[in-house]
Amino acid sequence: MTKKKLTKLICAAVASASLIFGGCSQTAETETETVPVEENKVAATKTADVAEDVVPVAAKNNTASAARANSGVRNTPVVQVAREVGPAIVGITNKAVAQDFFTSRQFEVERGFGSGVIFRSDGYIVTNNHVIEGANELIVSLEDGSSYSGTLVGTDEMTDIAVVKIDAKNLPAARFGNSDDIMVGEPVVAIGNPMGLALHGSVTVGVISAIDRSISLNDVSLLQTDAAISPGNSGGALVNYESEVIGINNAKVAREGVEGIAFSIPINTVKDVVNELMEKGYVARPYLGVTIFDPPTAARYGYSLNIKRGVYVFQVAINSPADRAGFQRGDIILSIDGREVNSVSEVRSNIVAHKVGATVKVTYDRNGTEHTANVILQELPHDEYESQRRAG
Repeated sequence: MTKKKLTKLICAAVASASLIFGGCSQTAETETETVPVEENKVAATKTADVAEDVVPVAAKNNTASAARANSGVRNTPVVQVAREVGPAIVGITNKAVAQDFFTSRQFEVERGFGSGVIFRSDGYIVTNNHVIEGANELIVSLEDGSSYSGTLVGTDEMTDIAVVKIDAKNLPAARFGNSDDIMVGEPVVAIGNPMGLALHGSVTVGVISAIDRSISLNDVSLLQTDAAISPGNSGGALVNYESEVIGINNAKVAREGVEGIAFSIPINTVKDVVNELMEKGYVARPYLGVTIFDPPTAARYGYSLNIKRGVYVFQVAINSPADRAGFQRGDIILSIDGREVNSVSEVRSNIVAHKVGATVKVTYDRNGTEHTANVILQELPHDEYESQRRAG
């Protein structure tokens, strides 16, 4: 092979390599060959393709993360609930006045803490009565870190509901749902401040375990859930997957060996109570005006009551609805509006289910003969209610 042919072969090889690596530098001693225009276009296209593929790893990860966040993989109903309702959950610190036993000096201490739910953007917050009870001062802490002094609007011990107002505008407010539509097994999210403000806005997940539970002498119907609720969660929100508040959390069973049993006040009950608290500062409730016993309650007071059904009328309050309807001591109430009543709690729940001014049909036994009376329910005097509450 001649030297000239060998030179041509080497140059051709170098020219071919330039399609990938971008160029070939030739000396003046070699013969140059022009690369066709079409081949140059192909080279440019391939180089551009390679450049597009060379993307930093961090950028790829960010893009993938954003895609997942916008998909159903991460943007679950729980995430959406936390995002929408979380800003409406507040922390409430209850400060009370204490006194030094030796010096009689008074000073302020933190009596407790809990949660609350903003339900109006102009600063109205619903919480539990036991969160604010006995407070000398209320401090409300928002999600953004700001704090306000809270004013108590009204409270209701029977339902464990209270309303607090802060001087603020344009606040994020939660939406109330319809607790009458709740189904057992429905998924729910609890949001609150377990153990205080250090864990503000904690989210736990569970289901509605049961409805219409009664765990206290007040006979208030409650929702049962297995979502984790701890001290500090009281007054926080129980939320469905449509980001609607369906309950206000207020209690859990704290017993060794028992887990996943907590309770929430149905939001329909809360709405009725809140409306009255904002209007009057207290809840107007009807009353019958009798002191009654069933066999278990009579035994607690040292009486032996031998009746097979109904409840025994021990005392009739003067000028009460029962007094005006003609009831006497010794009567045995058998039914209210056709529903049999065999315990004190059943009588109470049947009465408070009515509005003030409603007429109820009460059937009772007097000396072995049944009678019926139409009783017009009156509002329980507020001072009487307060005295009963303080007496326990």
